[in-house]
Amino acid sequence: MKSRTVRIGSRGSDLALWQARWVQGELLRLHPGNEVIIEVIKTTGDKILDAPLSKIGDKGLFTREIETALLEGRIDLAVHSLKDLPTELPDGLEIGAVSRREDPRDVFIPHPSNSIRKLMAQPPGAAIATGSLRRKCQIAAVRPDMKIVDIRGNLGTRFKKLESSDWMGMILARAGVVRLGWGPKIGETVTTEVILPAVGQGALGVEVRRGDHDISSLVAGLTDHATLQGTTAERALLRTLEGGCQVPIGAYGRVMDSANGRPVLMLDAMVGSLDGKKVVRSTIEGDPLEADTLGRQLAARLLAEGAEEILRQIRALKQDVNKPEA
Repeated sequence: MKSRTVRIGSRGSDLALWQARWVQGELLRLHPGNEVIIEVIKTTGDKILDAPLSKIGDKGLFTREIETALLEGRIDLAVHSLKDLPTELPDGLEIGAVSRREDPRDVFIPHPSNSIRKLMAQPPGAAIATGSLRRKCQIAAVRPDMKIVDIRGNLGTRFKKLESSDWMGMILARAGVVRLGWGPKIGETVTTEVILPAVGQGALGVEVRRGDHDISSLVAGLTDHATLQGTTAERALLRTLEGGCQVPIGAYGRVMDSANGRPVLMLDAMVGSLDGKKVVRSTIEGDPLEADTLGRQLAARLLAEGAEEILRQIRALKQDVNKPEA
């Protein structure tokens, strides 16, 4: 392929730009001679910062405007946190690459004046900040005494809010904290037994136009196949459950070596009520080449074991909240 200019679409936050620059650097390394530039595009999720994510919808919240630019040909590819990409993409778009995953777990960031570094060691009634229903649910399930405080904004904004607050700490995705060099602020990396991560957390998704073979071939080398298989299972599960950031759903898929030396895909997942009083959790394992099937099978198991009723109640509550007043 002859040299060309490749335009990457990205959100403008520090973390989004880190991700876009990483892809930019990898493309230049894999395909020297091309010019790779980054176009910053503001999304709905970037514009609305005074409301919880669960109150403003979740379909394409951080991707819609970027996807429009991609479909219109103003950019050639888009870089997202994979956890922000809806499981159903707009017609004409597809995931062209999934990067090697950073540690997908969540971390506890204690207030600078808090010497207690671990989440579960915090005192009764401790105020913990998070913008995620998934985290709220799982924390409430094991520590219902804790006070969960909502927080929005980019990572820098969240750190500032924490420092000026009386909270004991906050929960963030480890990947973003580490990528921006704030690893020393981490008090604890929370085990997946306590909090399962969001679907796709820690991986980057590169979105391209379907049928754009030149760009697809350019980005193909960015894919880490073990990460692709693990996140494919997670996204198949989420798609089957028809969930999003308005429903507490966590999942963790990873490819491991089995006793006979063959790779096996392990997938853990949970669905919980908004108050954490009901949590259905299960696991499945199988051939990594059957990742999509495994995700759908585990979703069906969760639904049969109680997740269907949890989801029904959450959706009914959402409908009631959105009804206009008489």
